[in-house]
Amino acid sequence: MNFFDLVVYNIGELVTMDGADQPRTGKEMANIGVLENAAILVDNGKIVAVSQDQNTISQWQAKEKIDAMQSLVTPGFVDPHTHPVFAASREKEFCMRIRGVKYEEIAKKGGGIRNSARKLRETPKNTLRDLTRKRLNRFLALGTTTIEAKSGYGLSYDSEIASLEVLAEIGQDHALDIVPTFMGAHEIPDEYRSNREEYIRIVIDKMIPEVARRKLAKYCDVFCETHVFTLEETKRILQAAHEHGLLSKLHADELSYTGGAELAASLKATSAEHLVAISDKGIEEMAKEKVIAVLLPATTFFLGSSRYAPARKMIDAGVAIALSTDFNPGSSMTQSMPIVLTIAGLYLRMTPEEALTASTINAACAIGKEKEVGSIVPGKQADFLIWQASHYEYLPYHFGDNLLHSVFKKGKIVYQIQ
Repeated sequence: MNFFDLVVYNIGELVTMDGADQPRTGKEMANIGVLENAAILVDNGKIVAVSQDQNTISQWQAKEKIDAMQSLVTPGFVDPHTHPVFAASREKEFCMRIRGVKYEEIAKKGGGIRNSARKLRETPKNTLRDLTRKRLNRFLALGTTTIEAKSGYGLSYDSEIASLEVLAEIGQDHALDIVPTFMGAHEIPDEYRSNREEYIRIVIDKMIPEVARRKLAKYCDVFCETHVFTLEETKRILQAAHEHGLLSKLHADELSYTGGAELAASLKATSAEHLVAISDKGIEEMAKEKVIAVLLPATTFFLGSSRYAPARKMIDAGVAIALSTDFNPGSSMTQSMPIVLTIAGLYLRMTPEEALTASTINAACAIGKEKEVGSIVPGKQADFLIWQASHYEYLPYHFGDNLLHSVFKKGKIVYQIQ
């Protein structure tokens, strides 16, 4: 008789996200594959079987059996847009915004990303590694089992490479799956404000080749925005990255319309991200070229804006939607995907089903991990969550609290309530 590693049984409601390993669009986003009175069989870190047939389940033999006690079980969250490598928080800027100073004004005065860059450059690498590791631990405790992690708070050759090295070093032994993205083009640093072309040359001729040579990142991202990088500059940087084997992502149309979504479509980028000010043409072209829209409603919320990305229009047009925290020290200081589900429901008008799809399988597609994570189906990693809840609708409803009971990564418990 074969003994498998683990059986989780007596699951009241199991959200499997069963289906093709590809981005879900339109009405497909409502199909989340709910099973009742189900069980999961796990071996060697992967899902062997999922069933609600009690005769089948009773025959499963495992070294460990866990009674889910009729609770809700979902896939682990996939967070496809995060900035976890930074040296210090920026709560003073948050207080400035409360008092009415706009984010753009703070950035123009040397705050924002450049503020973080100055602090990161002053921080020893081992300290930066320790800080980042603690943040990754927090992701797990909030139910996120896979992240995309961007550099971009160094804005120099040495500090950008060091940031990606930190992610690589932590990734060797941390439970969280980390997909690294190079984002040296996050802002123009202080020393090149009067010579931006020289900084762009350094990004293209020095940073990108070294990142690619050492395989420190899978993607290259650029902040395509008014007062940051123009459309032409963004295109040059991403084309150079493509020539070195890096895939493309864009921060696009966040604070104002720039045509970033259209550029993402023309480059056949994996994703365009933010998209608060996207045009109808941008939506149409992203749908045509199958560029995933990574929406970041917690950022809009945290910046105190009332203008959110037009998620319903995108969904109706056939754009695949993913959701993310945009965890960073300036514009979205949260690692909670459940909070994102709540904000997505209230302000993006996304249903709980759509939000779960966007934070699991579609998010996995946005970072090239759809064959490994994002759904609870045989052959994938056993990344799943047991909740202190009975139904998936409860997750966006009960906000501001951690409702997790247990977090499983590759079949092992990596977080559990005491």
